[in-house]
Amino acid sequence: MTLRAIETLQEAAIILCEDTRVSRKLTEHYGINTKLVSCHEHNQMERLPEILATIAAGGVVAMISDAGMPLISDPGAPLVKAVQMAGFKVTVVPGANAALSALSISGIASERFCFIGFLPVKTGARRSELSALANVPATLIFYESPNRVSETLADMYKVLGNREAALVREITKLHEEVVRAPLEELAARYEGKDVRGEVVLVIAPPLPQDEEHDLDGLLKAELKLGSLKDAVAVVTARTGLPKREVYARAVALEQGKA
Repeated sequence: MTLRAIETLQEAAIILCEDTRVSRKLTEHYGINTKLVSCHEHNQMERLPEILATIAAGGVVAMISDAGMPLISDPGAPLVKAVQMAGFKVTVVPGANAALSALSISGIASERFCFIGFLPVKTGARRSELSALANVPATLIFYESPNRVSETLADMYKVLGNREAALVREITKLHEEVVRAPLEELAARYEGKDVRGEVVLVIAPPLPQDEEHDLDGLLKAELKLGSLKDAVAVVTARTGLPKREVYARAVALEQGKA
């Protein structure tokens, strides 16, 4: 929480929140006594008359979410549009954002990225959406439910190949964890397992085709810098090729059979 955010919430007429029980812990911690009003995906438009009346009377209406930044994979966009259409000003008080925070510590290219949010729950629909994203020339950022991480990683490996990836869990919290590995390794590590907390998956973009197919060149360069094991890990992540294929080629190069 920034000082500006605390001040804004203290001065607001009402605070819209997903769950008043969750948000009350936050407001009590900072000594904020503003009235909390439940506003979620099922009732947000029902709140619109009250919101517009409050603003018309000169009051400030604030919106917060249970976790992360409001409107990012959270309800609220229809309200923002309706308030703007009514001629009132809407502004933002920047705060924590899981997607950008995860990207910044993932170690994966951040020059160009695409935030996807949550993938479909059903396997077929999830794989179909991943297929549509396979050629996007940017780092992909996903949110995922802890109990679907295993099957989602498996589908990502199957559809996107063995790209460099990072699983970021409980970002900015006490049990923050960042696991960086090729998708093949991440899928194996979490196979059949649930994880705890909020999860962000950061997936590297596809390599240009000319670089993707220059396996020998990549391996030779990495073998000059380190061990065979390290070279295989780096090149596997960069090319998306199966680890066993990269390993076999690396061994052949080292033994002079190539």
